Amino acid sequence: MRRFSRFGVGHIALLASTALMPAAVHAQDAPAPQEQDDVGVETVRQDDGAIIVTARRFVPSGAITASKTTAPLIETPQSVSVISRDQIDLLNFVDVQQAVRYTAGVVGENYGPDLRFDFITLRGFIPDQYIDGLKAPVSATIANVGVDLYGFEAVDVLKGPAGVLYGTTPPGGIYNLTSRRPSTQTGGEFQIKYGTDDFKQAAGTITGELANGLSARLTGLYRDRDSQTDFVTARRAYVAPAVAYEIGPDTKITALGYYQWDRVEGDTNGFLPALGVLYPNPVGKVRRGTNLGEPDYNFYRREQWGAGYEFTHRFSPSLRFTQNVRWGEYHEYQQIIYGTFLNADNRTVSRANYPYKDDVANFTADSRFDGSFATGAIEHRLLVGLDYRNYREASAFAFDFNVPSIDLFNPVYSATPIAVPALTTTFTDQRLKQTGVYLQDQAKIGNFILTLSGRQDWVNLTNYVPATPVETKQDKFTWRVGATYVTDAGIAPYVSYATSFLPVVGATFTGDAFSPSSGEQIEAGVKYDARLLDDVKLFATAAVFRIEQTNVVTDDPDQINHPGGKVQAGEVVSKGLELEVVTRIREQLSINASYSYIDAKITKSNFALEDNARLSAQPRHKASLFVDYTKATGSLAGAGGGFGIRHLSSSPGNVPSVFVPLVYTSPAATLFDATLHYDLPGWRIAINGSNIFDKRYAGRCTSAMGCFFAEGRQIVGTLTKRF
Repeated sequence: MRRFSRFGVGHIALLASTALMPAAVHAQDAPAPQEQDDVGVETVRQDDGAIIVTARRFVPSGAITASKTTAPLIETPQSVSVISRDQIDLLNFVDVQQAVRYTAGVVGENYGPDLRFDFITLRGFIPDQYIDGLKAPVSATIANVGVDLYGFEAVDVLKGPAGVLYGTTPPGGIYNLTSRRPSTQTGGEFQIKYGTDDFKQAAGTITGELANGLSARLTGLYRDRDSQTDFVTARRAYVAPAVAYEIGPDTKITALGYYQWDRVEGDTNGFLPALGVLYPNPVGKVRRGTNLGEPDYNFYRREQWGAGYEFTHRFSPSLRFTQNVRWGEYHEYQQIIYGTFLNADNRTVSRANYPYKDDVANFTADSRFDGSFATGAIEHRLLVGLDYRNYREASAFAFDFNVPSIDLFNPVYSATPIAVPALTTTFTDQRLKQTGVYLQDQAKIGNFILTLSGRQDWVNLTNYVPATPVETKQDKFTWRVGATYVTDAGIAPYVSYATSFLPVVGATFTGDAFSPSSGEQIEAGVKYDARLLDDVKLFATAAVFRIEQTNVVTDDPDQINHPGGKVQAGEVVSKGLELEVVTRIREQLSINASYSYIDAKITKSNFALEDNARLSAQPRHKASLFVDYTKATGSLAGAGGGFGIRHLSSSPGNVPSVFVPLVYTSPAATLFDATLHYDLPGWRIAINGSNIFDKRYAGRCTSAMGCFFAEGRQIVGTLTKRF
């Protein structure tokens, strides 16, 4: 692939020059930034023999993703969910798909237990993934990079348009992973897991002070597992070093890096027939483990890494400068043989050979001032920033339909080597440069907070696929306005309006370049933050919203004169209700509960079948509840358990198209989870089960030959030693 050309001194100067901006505001009384408490889940034995498992961050209070400031969640006029490391550890989530199981408005595991990516939908749309507030090096086809959850402290889900703070984003929102940071306190853990499908994992993290003002952390993981699909194995290695240096009492720089290596052998990534998975097949049921590929030929490999820093300088107690910078690369290659068509006998499957290669390089930087000041009775928290992104992607593929067919119910694999077709077809070859300037003011009068935000973006897209590269320049202004009233009782009603945009590559049949696709949302809700000493911590939200996306690309209605042509005439509307509560009582009882109703559909299209069609992989109803209790006293002190229930209503697996006019709808499913655990000072033993009654159902079907089984029963045991 083409590498980034040198950025030049001008871009570096542009990023650094914000540090020299005059301090036009004389901020006062701004709260100090939240420093990371590395303790996390801690178990102690008291003098009376009681065992107390303290999870200080189980119930979130803030997320810098929400406002790029340290303002608490209750003051943010937008719905934000935070899955903290304490929740991840106590509920034993392995990946982001699992972590959102008990979160409102977001649905994971759209393609079953995928061993490579985290497939999720947020309010009907596919969210972009961010890492430490900077966009991950995602490809043009998949909006996440599958980086391992173990390396991160929290998952922040920002719901609804986020263009004013993050630039080019989908209208449903984004999610951000916050890296584990160094601590001056020496500590860490070592952890081993073993479970269903020969799941084996060893992981650990250690942190502490190396010298006065210098601290470090090292996090690592190795996983080796099989799949519920026959003859599939997956290995992963992950390492993330981090070093923090206190340059002075007001200045700190933290270097952050990660490297991940993945290798999956034998997988077809699904692609089973609807007959036998979603619908009855007269020949019989398709086994959940059926593999229609070639185990000795199919494989997927990936390498990715990121390196950067976070720099902070406090000019005064009320004015702070922050700069986040990261360079990231993502490289993947796969070759798979998979099923393409079920023949008339309902058992013979035609197949295709599909190799694919993708390379991404991504430079991102975000520089901002966060200051507080007062004008009379009005207290202001002002944010002003500039971010920049330089993204390069090149991908190619090949198709070969000259592959022997296979028996759906008795697959026999090839005994001779299979040739790999040359990657002669370019899929993407593009560069994107984006510069954004943003301003936000959170003005507080008594208990009332008015949030005003605006941003201007300039985007330069170059498409190298045509013989003559095509350059498209787009610019867009996005904004957000919100009002919140925080009562003394911790109840905060709010209302907000927010916008977003996405660049669209391509042109109409007549050559007119597409405009950016725009999103807008109106949201109203109420938040409740209850922290009654150390006995009860509770954060609850309720929200109603309506999102509208315009300038969606659809088929040109004049296909006779404009064959294959596209126009920007589509509209999508997503509206719904979300309820969510996270609570921890007396460090013994934890509750995660949520409910969402989301009606996401296409409201305008030139293609008749699309009109009023629901967006794919988005159930209208999602309800979940997990309750966990740990006994603190008596002979069973430290022992506990939990039980969870999740319900997903039916959901379409596809939007009807010319090639797939039928909609394949997955049935509703109610799933049960459970855990047993025992805690002692420095030790935790846990057994976690998901889908414990092993419900068999189609998680998603995108076509007649595009079905994916949902994950069956999974039991994983974990032994953790903390120090």
